[in-house]
Order: sequence, then structure tokens, then C-alpha cells
Amino acid sequence: MIKITSKDNSLIKHINKLNKSSKYRKQNNEFVAEGVRLCIDAVQSNAFISNLVICEDIIDKYIDVINEIEAGSEKTYVVSKSVFKDICETKTPQGVLCVIKALDKPTLFDKIKSGGKFVALDNIQDPSNLGTILRTADALGVNGIILSEDCCDIYSPKVVRGSMGAVFRIPFITVKTIKEFISENNNLTSYASVVYDTADKITDIKFNPSSVLVIGNEGNGVKEDTVSVCDYTVTIPMNGRAESLNASAAAAILMWEMIK
Repeated sequence: MIKITSKDNSLIKHINKLNKSSKYRKQNNEFVAEGVRLCIDAVQSNAFISNLVICEDIIDKYIDVINEIEAGSEKTYVVSKSVFKDICETKTPQGVLCVIKALDKPTLFDKIKSGGKFVALDNIQDPSNLGTILRTADALGVNGIILSEDCCDIYSPKVVRGSMGAVFRIPFITVKTIKEFISENNNLTSYASVVYDTADKITDIKFNPSSVLVIGNEGNGVKEDTVSVCDYTVTIPMNGRAESLNASAAAAILMWEMIK
């Protein structure tokens, strides 16, 4: 283990930039996972861990966990409580943090070609929503996630934490536009989730075994040009007085109906 005592250390500065900047994460092809459970998930998912950073105060408490994570890490560093506080994003940090290489999941392309049930996210902007959608998709057994490039960064700290490890487990790819993806993958039956009265009720739909369900932006929904290339439009029947649902809540209902 290598000891770091200064907040001016180059690795500490690097981690802070990874936490704060999507552009920096993309340039360096790395992101940060914080917390015992997330770091264990990273190891068990065979993610490439560049650096493990441990707060010196928690070594005895988590020694077995640290040994497991360290075995899957390229380098391990120990820092003081004040230095760790400078790089953590949580209010009550557990004292364990990993710098991880961006995940390479090209096998999703092969799965798409051979069929399955997928979710396409069209310009989702809230990291909390994206993290929850990933977690729900993982729990329900969705085969993979397709993200438009204008979605929020899947490697942002809020998305990674909110996914509860799903970011390591569920296959995903990023594409230029969902419209283009659907047009190029006509082996998948496409369903756009909308709020139109003329759309089919999601509860009445029997999804094709090879399907992609499109979920749109929190405020504007699925883009009109994306809807135009989808095979069907579907909507959640609303019997109460609420006019709309939170994006992640709506996504959970939609995905459940697709998978059941």
C-alpha cells in the first residue's frame, strides 16, 4: 500500500476531476466508484480497477473486504481521513474508493442481433433517474440498455451510486441517436412510450420476444423523430388524478410489463 498525505497529490487531483467532469472522464476513459458494496461489485464483475484508495481509519473494520478488492486492483493507496473526505462524494463515506477503467461491453451488439428485450433511453438527463432505471432493468432481467449520446453520463458518481452496482452488471451501449439505432436494427420490434390518448395501453401489449422499449426525456418524452420510426406507441393508463409519473417510476412500470 502506498501512503498519500497531501490533497495536492496528482492522484487526488485526478480523482476530484473524475468526480466533477464528464469530459474529463471521457478523455481519461475512467470513472470513480465509492463505497464498499460498489467496489466489491466492481471486482466481482471483473472491472479493471486502476487504483484502490482506502481511508486509514477503516482498514481494521473492513480488512477482509479490502483484501478482496486489493486483489483485483492494480495499485492500492492509503490516505488520511481529511484527504479521503476531499475526494468522496457521499455525506457518510465508508472510506473505500476505486478508480475504474470505462467498461467495455461489445457483446451487447451480438445479443441485439440474436434478439432479446432491450430498453433504449432517449435523452434521459437526470443522473438519479438513470441510476434507478439501470438498477430496475438489472433486477427485472432486461437484456441490455441502449443510450443516446445526449443522455447524461452513465459514469457520473450519482448514476454509479444510484445503479447499486447495475452499471457493472447490465450490458449497455451508447449510440448517436435512438432513431438511427431503431432504423438499423429492424429485427427488434420497437415500442415508444408516450402520453398520447391514441397510444396502446401498456397493459394490453404482448411484447415480441425481440423488442426494444424506448423511454424518453423527463420533460419532453421520446423525441418525435424517434417515435416516427417506432413500430408501436404505448402509454401507461392513469386512473388517478396525477397527470404524470417520475421518469424512473414510469420506466419501472414499462419494463415490468415488457418482461413479465
